[in-house]
This record gives sequence, C-alpha cells and structure tokens, in this order.
Amino acid sequence: MSTEATPLIENVESFLSEPRPLLIDGQWKTARSGATFSTLDPATGEVFATVADGGKPEIDAAVASARRAFDGGWAQSAGAYRADLLNRLADLIETHAEEFAQLDSLDCGKPISLARLADVPTAIGHFRYFSGWATKLSGETIPVSAPGFLNYTVREPIGVVGLIIPWNFPVMFAAVKLAPALCSGCTVVLKPAEQTPLSALRLGELIQEAGFPDGVVNIVPGSGEIAGAALAAHPGVDKIAFTGSTEVGRKIIAAAAGNLKKVSLELGGKAPNIILPDADLDTVADAAADAIFFNQGEACCAGTRLLVHESCRRELVEEVIKRAAAIKVGPGLLPDTQMGPLVSEEQLARVQGYLESGLSQGARIVTGGGRPAGLEGGYFLEPTVFEDVEASMAIAQEEIFGPVLTVLGWSDLDDLVRKANDTVYGLAAGIWTKDLSRAHNLAARMKAGTVWINCWNAFDPGSPWGGYRQSGWGRETGRLGAEQYTEVKSVWVNLN
Repeated sequence: MSTEATPLIENVESFLSEPRPLLIDGQWKTARSGATFSTLDPATGEVFATVADGGKPEIDAAVASARRAFDGGWAQSAGAYRADLLNRLADLIETHAEEFAQLDSLDCGKPISLARLADVPTAIGHFRYFSGWATKLSGETIPVSAPGFLNYTVREPIGVVGLIIPWNFPVMFAAVKLAPALCSGCTVVLKPAEQTPLSALRLGELIQEAGFPDGVVNIVPGSGEIAGAALAAHPGVDKIAFTGSTEVGRKIIAAAAGNLKKVSLELGGKAPNIILPDADLDTVADAAADAIFFNQGEACCAGTRLLVHESCRRELVEEVIKRAAAIKVGPGLLPDTQMGPLVSEEQLARVQGYLESGLSQGARIVTGGGRPAGLEGGYFLEPTVFEDVEASMAIAQEEIFGPVLTVLGWSDLDDLVRKANDTVYGLAAGIWTKDLSRAHNLAARMKAGTVWINCWNAFDPGSPWGGYRQSGWGRETGRLGAEQYTEVKSVWVNLN
C-alpha cells in the first residue's frame, strides 16, 4: 500500500486553517455563546478542524431568516430563476470537486477514490436533475360533476424546511436534501452531522457565490441533541427531512408533533442480498463483498445479510472471504485505500459490540473481526464475515452500520422470502439469478423500497428512494422527491 497520502490542495488547507463559522441570513457568524467543537480525523483520532457549535439561539435565528426569505419573494420566484441558480451551483461544485472529495475523505474517513467517483458526482447530478423540476411542478385541471364549475390544482412550496443529514455521505446527502427543497421554492435550515460538517459549510460558500438570495439557505452545525432537536421541534418550521437511524427518526417524529409539521424520513436498513443457485458465483462474490464493505459498511443500504442457497453456500462464502481479506484498509487519503476507518470511536465501539454479541450468541467469525495490522491509530476494523448465523440473532436483525457481513443459508423459496423479510426494516434488497422470471416473482415478494436484480447500489436522481416499514416515510429523489416539498391546493371557480 502506498504510504503517500493525497496532498491537500491549497483551498482545502486554507479552509481548514481557521475556525469555520455558521451561515445565517447570508452572514458567516460564530455561535452566540462562542462555543466551538472539534472535528477529528477518523484515521488518526486527531483534531484537524474547529467549527462553530450552533444551538437553539442559532436555530431560532436561522428559521427566522428562512421565513423572511420565503415570504420575501423566494416562494413566488420563477421556476426558471431557481433552475438557473441550481445549475450555477452544480457548475461551481464541479469546478471545486477535488475540495469536496478531500474534505469528505478527511471528515468521515472514506476512500478519496469513492468520494471522487461517487459522492461528488452524485451531488452535482442531483442539483442538475432537480433544476429541471423547478419549471415542471404543475397542477392539473379536474373534470368535476358539478355543471358550471372549474376545478384545478396548483403545487405550492411547503415553506421553511429543516434538513438534517448524516455523516456517511456528507456532500451527497446535502445535495439530495437541498436540491428538491430549493427547486420547489422552499427555504431551508441545513443541520449537518456534527461528525462531518465541513463539506456542507464549503457548499454554503458556493451557494452564496452562485447568487442565492440571503436567507434561502442557512447552515447551522451543532449536535443532534441540541441543534437538531431544536430544529425538529421548532414551531416556525413547516417540514423536517431527516436521514439517519431509525432510533433518531422516532425522536424526530415526536418533536415534530407540536405543530404537526410534515416529516419525511430515510432511516435504517438490513438489506438481504439473495443468491439463487444458478447465479454466476465469481460475479456474485465481487458484488457481495462490495455491497457490504463499500464505504466501510456505513450505508443504510449495505448488503449486510447474504442469503445463499445451501447448494452453493460453502463455495460462495470461501470466495467472499478471499475478497474480504484482500481489501486494502487504510486512511482515506491514501490513493489505493479501498476501505477507510469508521467515522468515530463511538461508531467503532458500537460495531465491536455487535461482534461480541454475535460470538456470544453462537455465530462464528470466519474472517476479520480485529484491527488491521499496521494501523494502530484511528478507528479501523477489518472486513468481517460471520457464519453459523441464526435469523433471530442481533447481528441478523439490527443495523450494525459497519463492515460486517452475516451469512444465512436457505433451501426453498418460501424459506428464503421469510428470512429476507424477517426484520423491522425494508429499505433495499438484491437478487442474483439468471432466471429473470423468478427474479421478478421474488422482487414482488420483497418488503423493500428498492430491489436490485443482478446489481447493487444502482442509483439515479430520477429514481425514487425510500423504504418500507421502519426504514422511513416518503421518498427522496425523482418526481416524488420534488413533490414532497410541496402542498397541493385545489381551486374551485363558479362559472355560472
């Protein structure tokens, strides 16, 4: 493995050289209390940036700013104007793409190759895609039975929106939330994860450079328990859009009850990756390893449960073990790193707790489970595979959010469907087979918002994303993603 880390470009070094303020009403400000928090490099555990720590006063100010901007003309602005701003922002992100890749790799530990090839291009793609919807959120004319009446509908922006994003794909999730909210005419308060606030703050600078009016986008970093809770409960917020754990999603729902604000949630998952006996095992072994070890397993759609037909189970597991053992684990800024550290000491401890739980319940680790050799600092964990897993075990039921694969066998289709759907989640599922008729039949029986057939992690801004059951409420991306930031108004006209 190369020991030469990707050198930080000048703009990134300059950005990190001083405490980062928060953005309210077009002004970069410190927290009223003067409080800051440190951002740690997950590869070393060392502080590399300082950020203003927003609390309730800053949330109050940001919501007030967003309300003034909404009422002051943004909500009534022409869709073509909003589309132009979103496209300008996409162009600016593209120009500064390497900055975002380096900031996210430093902040959450992900391989910089992943940030360059997936996270940043996806963010750009979302702003470009939703720029098109800014001019297309239309209503319809309804044929009604009452003679002499005209009835039509219009879509109007829902108002001030609180956006709370997670730490695993920082700039990507900022775009996934911001783009549809802004295209619809909403104004926003964005609360990035406290572990990874930097790319959101750099994005705020580009939002200003693109020419968005003051107050349309406000960015308040801070803790979930204080800033996030204040935003979710705020009576001046009309909608909350949250991506994160199911546990926190429940708290968001409770906090939002005060003024019955609209809520959309993209929550946890425990995706089954289903292997039928006719699948090509070389292809499947590569895909199964990537599905779980991609982004250190810190993905809500990670293929964490490998459901393999008993006839090919042993052979496939051996191939997955080979691929897991060959993964290059290291700091995200090393150019040949394939899997970085977990985001924090807390997350590493959580994942290690699941390893202990699996062993105590009788499962067996067949590869990984420890700290990679030569990586004494930081929050590293080897790619790990469990065998002898029962469907009732915690490692097969609960979201681990780390590089841990659980293998379960199956013998008939009814047994498979039962096991695949046997969790509280329903975000994604995968099916591998040469028999597309059987694949379609199985897809219809999956309790999941997305089903991948002979692929994994296929995404597009135009395709809806969201989950069944405790994996969330509503859909992001696509037409549905834009419409969830609008209200539908029905207008009746008496023509008599």
